[in-house]
Amino acid sequence: MDPGLSRCGYCCLDTDGRTHRTVALGVLTTPPSAPVPERLAELAGDIRALFDELRPQAVAVERVLFQVNVRTAISVGQASGLVLAEAAGRGCDVVEYSPNQVKGAVAGHGSADKDEVATMVQWLLGLSKPPHPADAADAAAIALCHVAIAGVGTTGRRASSSATSVRAGR
Repeated sequence: MDPGLSRCGYCCLDTDGRTHRTVALGVLTTPPSAPVPERLAELAGDIRALFDELRPQAVAVERVLFQVNVRTAISVGQASGLVLAEAAGRGCDVVEYSPNQVKGAVAGHGSADKDEVATMVQWLLGLSKPPHPADAADAAAIALCHVAIAGVGTTGRRASSSATSVRAGR
């Protein structure tokens, strides 16, 4: 998932580690004009409903490292917290990846731009065009990064030490 308060990108893959089937790809949105607590409540409900429908085994999230805009950093952090809490509460494996890890896993180098990442996502998932909006493409890149780094579907390994991994204690 690519967390955000205005747009929270999501992608669910069914994979054996080599071939990937896109189960769901899109964005959850909240109205920018609504008060933040209402937006958070709406997003939490949407995340819960999405997880009810998709029943993920693992949830990969892009880790927020630095934001120039403090308000953006706070809202991304709030959205990320909702995703992490819902996933952990369900007993999912929860893994966070840095933006450079995601770009490197999908495009081959950590300095790839958004268009390059979206084009690689299109190619890797066999889509007719790059995912839109960018939040959906980013979520797909995060999912593909998790498959590449954690070996999902091929060995059953847990996430490597290059990712931050948490398992809910239930």
